Amino acid sequence: MAQRPQDLARGLILSVCEEPVNGRTREERIAGVLERLRWMRRERIWPDGQRYLWTDAFGVVLLLSLGRATGDKRFTGDACRLVREVERVLGRERGLRIGEAPDRDGQYFHYLAMWLFALGRLGRVDPAYRTRALELVREIHRPFVIPGRGVWWKMREDLSGPYPGYGLGALDPYHGYFVYRLLDEAALAAEIAEMRELMEASYAGLVITQDLGLGMMLWLTRFFPQEPWAQVQRGRCLQVLDAMWIEPDGYFCREPGLPNVKFAFTNYGVAIGLQAVGAMPERVQRLRSFFRKHRSGDAYDTAAITHVMACCAEFPGELLQPGDSPATPR
Repeated sequence: MAQRPQDLARGLILSVCEEPVNGRTREERIAGVLERLRWMRRERIWPDGQRYLWTDAFGVVLLLSLGRATGDKRFTGDACRLVREVERVLGRERGLRIGEAPDRDGQYFHYLAMWLFALGRLGRVDPAYRTRALELVREIHRPFVIPGRGVWWKMREDLSGPYPGYGLGALDPYHGYFVYRLLDEAALAAEIAEMRELMEASYAGLVITQDLGLGMMLWLTRFFPQEPWAQVQRGRCLQVLDAMWIEPDGYFCREPGLPNVKFAFTNYGVAIGLQAVGAMPERVQRLRSFFRKHRSGDAYDTAAITHVMACCAEFPGELLQPGDSPATPR
């Protein structure tokens, strides 16, 4: 008899959800992540299963983080194999498809930006991956970016035009600016300038109200903390998140005014962002504890995105390491 998502998850809950009141040591957190990864492999959730660019981007960084922390080079090999598989399944003449499932067509800029970040981190091991990242920027930047206006949030799969029904992405200029600068400030100077212009025009009035967007913006501000946009957005995002914290359970709701709407993977994204700026550590610990025990009763209980993001929130590793652009930072 096929197991339900709740049943598949039960073994994981029993093995890794217990956490002392005062938190776990680095070694204990890594051990928990390794146990969750073994469980995902055993249940063929990830890295087996259907490809999804957002999950796989975080997954590449996770594998690199584990390799660095444990000294086990097999994790780096796994990251390289994952990149090859993603390129094989999702790669297109220009860019990469959102996901393997039939309803995951088109291309998202923020997914591509996370993939660029992952390639950049892997480029520390093999410069060929950084070269591939630069090639990818040149494939996608011009179709997505309208100078002086914005960045299309979603495009058709062949990048021939915007995806019907979708507009400009509020965070995309920031994500592009961040990852371009980390990759190569000199080689991508023109593209960075276009993103900077879009940011300068929007950051003062931008108010993010969605949980994952808030977490990702906080993460981006970590890398350029003295820049005005980062200072403004850091304070604003923390203020909005404070209003989204739900007691006594201990999680962030999806948006203000929706106290009962919650997702594990988006809360894990918030946890990454809060750790990136060193804010609300008790809430980070509480939300991780809450979602180790909480089951939504749907496909998200065993979805790869839930558990890969959980691992990254538990052990951010390379997600929080400084940038390493070949050019001198501004």
